[in-house]
This record gives sequence, structure tokens and C-alpha cells, in this order.
Amino acid sequence: MSDAPARPAAAGAPAPPRSNAVVAVLALAGIVVSLMQTLVIPIVPELPKLLDAPASDTAWAVTATLLAAAVATPVVGRLGDMVGKRRMLLTSIVLLISGSVVCALADSLVPMIIGRALQGLAAAVVPLGISILRDTVSAEKLAGSTAVMSASLGVGGALGLPTAAFIADNWDWHILFWTSAALGVVAFVLVLLVVPESENRVGGHFDLVGSLGLSAGLVSLLLAVSKGGDWGWTSGTTLGLGAAAVLILLAWGWWELRARQPLVDLRTTVKRQVLFTNLASIALGFSMFAMSLVLPQLLQLPEQTGYGLGRSMLTVGLVLAPQGLVMMVMSAVSAGITKAKGPKVTLMIGSLIVATGYGLNIALMSEVWHLVLVSCIIGAGVGFTYGALPALIMGAVDPSQTGSANSLNTLMRSLGTSFASAVAGVILARMTTEYGGFALPAENGFKVVMAIGAGAALAAFLLATFLPKRGAAVMAAAPEEAQEATPVKA
Repeated sequence: MSDAPARPAAAGAPAPPRSNAVVAVLALAGIVVSLMQTLVIPIVPELPKLLDAPASDTAWAVTATLLAAAVATPVVGRLGDMVGKRRMLLTSIVLLISGSVVCALADSLVPMIIGRALQGLAAAVVPLGISILRDTVSAEKLAGSTAVMSASLGVGGALGLPTAAFIADNWDWHILFWTSAALGVVAFVLVLLVVPESENRVGGHFDLVGSLGLSAGLVSLLLAVSKGGDWGWTSGTTLGLGAAAVLILLAWGWWELRARQPLVDLRTTVKRQVLFTNLASIALGFSMFAMSLVLPQLLQLPEQTGYGLGRSMLTVGLVLAPQGLVMMVMSAVSAGITKAKGPKVTLMIGSLIVATGYGLNIALMSEVWHLVLVSCIIGAGVGFTYGALPALIMGAVDPSQTGSANSLNTLMRSLGTSFASAVAGVILARMTTEYGGFALPAENGFKVVMAIGAGAALAAFLLATFLPKRGAAVMAAAPEEAQEATPVKA
């Protein structure tokens, strides 16, 4: 099939007939990639036995994915702007398939870590998909399409947990990765057949020094945050990595401001709309991940503790699964509000819904249906915010920077989740209760984490109040701007 893109329709005109298929395929690709977040959760406790390695080493099967995703997201986003978003999308899916096959064949630690890192390198699929939609979908459908694509990140994570738990309980654990490889192949073929390539490219030279600097800074920062609890927050390794991250990122910023074609245009990132959207994304990433840490533990802790519900991992997945469906439904509602009132209002509403969900969780945590209700309320808020964030970003940047700007915003959310994991880990490790000779997280520890999650969502609401009101109008014009832009052939 030809790589020529479908021409965007004028505002108010019917979308090209294929636009719905493009949205569906890109959302499927996003769901497949987001499955990687929860794929190994059911087997994490068993990894030391399965891979014949210490638990401290098998934890790298999770950490490697986090680090690879942080490095790949901004780099692949920039390459998408330069050489073609569809091309980089297909490349990312190939990396996902390759990593899945490596893990499926692994019986020891090193291949597993390599495979999980390759899977992490595919993390840019969602921001790339959002950027493709800006170039191919009509202005009338852009808000709804980007909301669905953005929500796929949460939907895949929510649906992946029960699916992975069911497979792990009934078949050999390698089937998990053969399944993800098969889904990756399906996504690759559909993208190849349905999704057009955008001609809106900037060309030029890739900022290798900037990419290496950002990668080194992010790896140092995330290692310190994600492993600080194991190494000790005041250990030389943790403090050294933290200091290195600060110095490297400062040097990187100096370089980016002087580079002719920077990896990240820092002058764009300090624009009011981009800056406050990214800051709100960090707060929301923190808030959203707090639930993922609290609810599974509450469900699995023994009933004898007085607050645990003594359920299996499969039940955990089934409790959290409705959240993904609610998220997808609410993404459509958020698109309507975005078109009527602007993405700023949508983001503020979503943040308040998330904060309300955490507030309810503090009071309602003694029954399974309580946690189903809470997860659905928080999922509804996430559906609103996930739809608003890309709309705000695209309303503030030039079409030629869409890939890198959306990727940077996705990275900000990931940083928020990493900080949430570290903070919640410290709180739950310090606020414990004795049970059967073991120290377990105390009920009040969970309540403190939920209160902090609510506070983070309210912080996102406050940050959103600083956003300008004109974001929606700018975004609505984006497809026409992209059409008028002079394409640069790679």
C-alpha cells in the first residue's frame, strides 16, 4: 500500500472513510504495548524460582522495562518527527515482538532482562499514535480520536492484569510472552495495512549528543528513585546517582539550548501551556499509580489482618478490569467536553474525579465492591485527563514537533509513576503491623498513600488553573496547519 497520508478534512467536514479504521488500529497498538506494564506482575513473586536467581536480581525484569521506556520515548518521538511517525511506530512494534520472543525463550535472568528492555523500547507507540492522528484525522474527530488513543494506555494495563493472571495460573509462564508476541504481530500487520504515513516531517540531523545526555540523566534519576528503597535512600549509590542525574540533566539542558536541531526544544517546553500541562502530567502520573500500588495489596493481604480481603491475583485483575472499560467510555465523554469547553476544563474535571475516588477509598476499603467502585471512579477521572493532556500539548506546539512533544508528555507521566512507587514504598515500609511474624503494611499506611494520591490529583487541578483558555481552538486548527506545512521528504 502507498505511504501517502489521507488528507485531513476541513473543520466540520466529514472525516475520510478510513479514519475510524486508523483510530481503531492505533488504539489496538496502544493497548498491546500497554499490556507490557502488567504482563509480569502475576509471576514476579515466582521469578526467583523460575529464573534461578535472587529476588534482588529478578527485580531488574521490571526495572529494565522502566528504564528502556524512559530512554526510548523522547528519542523515538523525535525520530518520528524527522523520518516518519508510521515508520517509527512499526519499528517500535518490531522491538516489542522481538522482546516478547526473547522472553518466551528465556529460562535464565539475562535473556529475560534483555527481552524486557526490548519491550520497554516500544513505549513510544501511544505518543506516536496520537501524533499520527493529528496528521490524518479531521479536526472534527481529532479530540475524540486522541482521547481514545491516549486512554488505550490505561485500558491495556487494566485488562492485561486479569488476562496475565489467568494465563499464569493455567499454563506455562512462557505463554504470557508468546501471547504478547502474537498480539504484536497482529498490531504490526494492521498498522502496515491501514495506517498512512504522514508527510509532515522536519528532516535534518538527529541530536545524538542530546539523546545520549538525556538517556544518561534519566537512567541515573530513575535508578535512584526505583532502587533507592533496596539500596537505602542515604546510601552512596543512591545519592551518587541522584547527584549525577542533576549534573547530567543540567549539562544536557545547556547543550539543548545551543543545538541547532535539539532533541527537545526547551524553549517550547517553557511555553505556559506546555509547561503546566507537563507539570500536571507528573502530578497525575503520581496519583494514578498510587491506586495500582494500594488496591492489589488490600485485596491480597490476609483477612485476619482486619483490613485485607484475602483474594487471589486473578481476583485482583478482575476487580481492576472494569476500570479500563470505564476509562475508554469516559474518553469519549471527555472529547465532547473538550470540544465544547476546551481541554483545560476537561483536565480540571478529571483531576477532581480522581481526587474524589481516593477520598472515597479512605472510607470504603472493607469490601470487594468498595474497591471495584473506587477503581471505576478513578478510572473515569483518568479517562478525562488522558484525553485532555494530548489535546493541550498539540494545541501549543507546531505540527512538526508533535511527536517529540507528545513523547515528552508521556515521559512526564512515567516520572510521576516512578516517584509514586518510591514514596508509597517508603510509607508502606515504615507504617507496618505484625502478622504471623512478618511486618505487613498497616491500614493507616494505605490511607496515607491514598490521601497523598488525592493530594497529587488536587495539585494537578491547581496546575491546570494556570493553563490558558485558547488551547482547544489552536488544536482544532492543527490538521489544517499540518496540511499546509511544506513536507520534508526523508
